[in-house]
Amino acid sequence: MADVLLAYMARMDSDNPEAALDLLEPDFRFHIALPGHEATGRSKADFAAYIGGRNAVDREHRILRSSRDGDLETVYGVVTESGKSVGSFLSAAVVTPEGRMARYQSYFTTTYDLIDLPE
Repeated sequence: MADVLLAYMARMDSDNPEAALDLLEPDFRFHIALPGHEATGRSKADFAAYIGGRNAVDREHRILRSSRDGDLETVYGVVTESGKSVGSFLSAAVVTPEGRMARYQSYFTTTYDLIDLPE
């Protein structure tokens, strides 16, 4: 089970997404590929700026699959906004022995679903 990524997604979907910062190492690095642009950073502060720039919507990451192999966690799911599916994502994180993310990579698409959304 991808415990840290599941906690991260839940915090990002909450009314206080900044709480996700508690799950990151200070030298956290990330790459998030979104339709039309990419967000990349090399610190926890860079990620805080990314969170601050996101549009405020009723968003939920619905996890359909998760796995863990050593220090690597992965999740696959769909993003819903106001209850409607808007796309799917595949995310991976390297997790430290202390249970924080050191690296994160995510790909979000609005045009392809690897796994069909359950009814």
